Amino acid sequence: MKYYIIAGEASGDLHGSNLIKELHHLDATATIRCWGGEKMQAAGSTLVKHYRELAFMGFVEVISNLPTIFKNLSFCKEDILEHSPDVLILIDYPGFNLRIAKWAKENNIRVVYYISPQVWAWKENRVKMMKQCIDKMLVILPFEKNYYKTKWNWDVEYTGHPLVEEVEKTKLNIEHQQLSEKNIIALLPGSRKQEILKKLPVMLEVSKEFPDYQFIIAKAPGLDDSFYAELIKDYNNVSSVSNQTYALLQQSTAALVTSGTATLETALFQVPQVVCYKGNEISYQIAKRLVNIKYISLVNLIMDKEVVKELIQHEMNRSNLITELKKILPGSTQREPLLHDYQQLKEILSAGGRASAKAAKSIVEFLK
Repeated sequence: MKYYIIAGEASGDLHGSNLIKELHHLDATATIRCWGGEKMQAAGSTLVKHYRELAFMGFVEVISNLPTIFKNLSFCKEDILEHSPDVLILIDYPGFNLRIAKWAKENNIRVVYYISPQVWAWKENRVKMMKQCIDKMLVILPFEKNYYKTKWNWDVEYTGHPLVEEVEKTKLNIEHQQLSEKNIIALLPGSRKQEILKKLPVMLEVSKEFPDYQFIIAKAPGLDDSFYAELIKDYNNVSSVSNQTYALLQQSTAALVTSGTATLETALFQVPQVVCYKGNEISYQIAKRLVNIKYISLVNLIMDKEVVKELIQHEMNRSNLITELKKILPGSTQREPLLHDYQQLKEILSAGGRASAKAAKSIVEFLK
């Protein structure tokens, strides 16, 4: 079978790579083209375009890059038609992928969506179009199956969350190279340059208050070392690592984490965290009026309560970060209850079994 997979972010590259491995395992004849990153390429797929060329975050940023986005959409459609896949697999990245899904349906190409757009948070009106254009929806958050069924009468399949197996696999294989002699506080400021420039400077200021800790930044793939070197040159107890985010989390006492998939990864490594979000002010004000959720972190959304503290926009400042970080360090009263909630979270996300294998099996059976 011929598979065409589109992922537009680092997390999609990770989950896509595990899906590709499982597809090759189940389908010896599989040929796979992808939009993604190094992980998907290494897993056995032909990389057409890297997600670095696709990553635009926020309303203002998207509008200013519309010519590039439309150019990418046109190229993507041409490439799909040229290679005529048996199935198009779309991984999250809804702004781009839902447009491709609608076009694919019009061109009689079968569409599987793996990792649902977060329509329960905003733009619910997209579901009607999704239901018409997507032949099979595979979801990774436990509440999504019930959401689609009760609100939209759409039977979707829950696979479990692929991060659970990824983290457990990594824990077994991490080489125990000590990253610091001090206790570590991990800094996960995001994967896009524009979001890093908003959040990392504030995170760095916090390091001055905790001289006994080593603050270590998990650098984003694809960004030059010089970009980070310039930002951290004036901070004595700050360093960075490349391609070692999980090794960093394995050794960390606490973390400051940008909202997104990283909050879930941090929780699965049992690292107490403060969740940070700071974006373009205009984009933030627009989103604030459109988004209909109680929390921004996946940890809190899945648990349906505030497990980890979220500091959003103006609340994400040096003073608040210092206060909240102190609350989750060893010896604090909030640390143990938080870790207990993390364990419950893992049990909820493991209920679906091995997500990547389950998703691949579902796709192969669907094609048969």
